[in-house]
Amino acid sequence: MTAWLARPLLAAACMVCATSALAQDVEAAPARQPENVRVEYAQVLRAEPVFQTLHATSMVERCEASTPVHDDDESQTGFARVIGAVKGALTPDPKVDEVAPSAGGQCRMVPMEREFRRPVAFDVDYVHRGVKYRSRLPADPGNRLRVRISVTPVVSGETP
Repeated sequence: MTAWLARPLLAAACMVCATSALAQDVEAAPARQPENVRVEYAQVLRAEPVFQTLHATSMVERCEASTPVHDDDESQTGFARVIGAVKGALTPDPKVDEVAPSAGGQCRMVPMEREFRRPVAFDVDYVHRGVKYRSRLPADPGNRLRVRISVTPVVSGETP
């Protein structure tokens, strides 16, 4: 036999041996059955938002008039006096008015705290086939919730 014919025959023999070795490994492993999965719907009983509370402090410039402002009630008559009384009751401090910085008032930086709340998740109570469940979901599911039902038998050698 010539060398150019022996090499392809040797390669073919090696492939047959390797294939039979792989076939033995495949047969040795027990076949696992795929899961039995289906999708059904559950009825949503309640979806309660879960909020994240953020606190932020920013510095705000507040300017007050350099001299206290006094309302002259004696110069007002009738309807103007009633409007002045309502305005005085609604303003927190009638003696000091806020003015624009260009008006020459005394300005200072004051910290102002703010609180922000935003929904980050929903605690959802739902019932499927008479059994109640609770899950935390990223969005409100509405009236119905898709649920994944998976049934797999427990083999005696496996631990649950």
